[in-house]
Amino acid sequence: MKREKFGSRLGFILISAGCAIGLGNVWRFPYIVGEYGGAAFILIYLAFLLFFGLPIMTIEFAVGRASRKSIADSFRVLEPKGTKWHWFGWVGIAGNYLLMMFYTTITGWMFAYCYKMIKGDFVGQTSQQITTQFESLIANPLIVVGCMILTTVLGFAICSRGLKDGVEKVNKAMMLALLGIIIILAARTVTLPGAGEGLKYYLVPNFERMMEHGVGEVVFAALGQAFFTLSIGMGSMAIFGSYISKERRLFGESISIAVLDTFVAFVAGLIIIPSCFAFDITPGAGPGLIFQTLPNVFNAMSGGRIWGALFFVFLIFAALSTVIAVFENIISFGMDLWGWSRKKACIVNTFAIIILSLPCALGFNVWSGIAPLGAGTTILDLEDFIISNNILPIGSLIYILFAALDKKGWGWNNYIAEVNAGKGIAFPDKLRVYVKYILPAILLFVWIQGYINMF
Repeated sequence: MKREKFGSRLGFILISAGCAIGLGNVWRFPYIVGEYGGAAFILIYLAFLLFFGLPIMTIEFAVGRASRKSIADSFRVLEPKGTKWHWFGWVGIAGNYLLMMFYTTITGWMFAYCYKMIKGDFVGQTSQQITTQFESLIANPLIVVGCMILTTVLGFAICSRGLKDGVEKVNKAMMLALLGIIIILAARTVTLPGAGEGLKYYLVPNFERMMEHGVGEVVFAALGQAFFTLSIGMGSMAIFGSYISKERRLFGESISIAVLDTFVAFVAGLIIIPSCFAFDITPGAGPGLIFQTLPNVFNAMSGGRIWGALFFVFLIFAALSTVIAVFENIISFGMDLWGWSRKKACIVNTFAIIILSLPCALGFNVWSGIAPLGAGTTILDLEDFIISNNILPIGSLIYILFAALDKKGWGWNNYIAEVNAGKGIAFPDKLRVYVKYILPAILLFVWIQGYINMF
């Protein structure tokens, strides 16, 4: 079967960025920037993004482009005879399914809240009433499961139209619309009366606030954000590498994607932090920020119903772009491994994802008594822990070792030849020792520290 290809370089960059741009950009990045010292934290984060996230991303792209396969078969195509790197393909694809088992539910919440915002359900509501609305939403299994099914069917319907006519065309439109919406929203919120204090909190370096938390905690927070923001470690980027030509060097393309991802996260902060300060509402992190805090902000804002609806459209595009990108990887797994047609892979996986997503969707209502990681936790927390604290760091370590080990892996020379094929910014060959020894040590630190923080 002939390998599909992107119609344009812009399509590749936007869909890869769309995979990276997700809810973490919105409900985590703005909060931790403010909490850990504003611009001082951003500088540390950017350093880790450059020296940590980008090399791993280039390896994923290089493995995908050299093999012209998804994670199902990419290691098998490139590995030395007799080695077992291809076993990781099963772990990687399991990670893609696990991610979608809770991401489809959260994306469904976005659809529900966009509808509620347009309908005017929050108008005139108190803070407590808005909190109750969210609790009522997730406690209703019919609404949660229905919105999850809507997300899943819509995502696979787009993927079923093919790489160019479905995935690339829709993601391009969504990403360009997303960028336009956040710029409009940011321009509105930074001009709100009282927004200046929020801008100061978000942007001015505050080393005192940084030292309150301790250097170690701040550094790990920056390192963790840089690592997890790019969706690296489970082949979600490798699949897009398999669809591109050798005209451009992969380091330069990775920089473009990281810049776009960081821009969206940064501008999301310009929307959220100043608007919270303008209306004297404490910005938090996580789902509470989106579903309980921000509706209060839009309630207090002139024309808030329109701005709120726009904001949730932005969130839907951010979440759905990730869903479509990961669905494409899941579809390609079946196509590469078992020779399925795209249509068959879409149909089979639509039903598979719906069934696999039920535990998370029902974990807030029918199965709310299940607390797998201790009191107050949900099935979503367990699925997120398996992905974020295990598959992503371990998967990234596998990719690094595969590229760096010469006799037992793909090998450094093969990686450098692939990553630097074409025009653009080259990946420095002299970083071999850094990639081979230092990066794996950092990854092990991230993995162990994640367990320490969790337990």
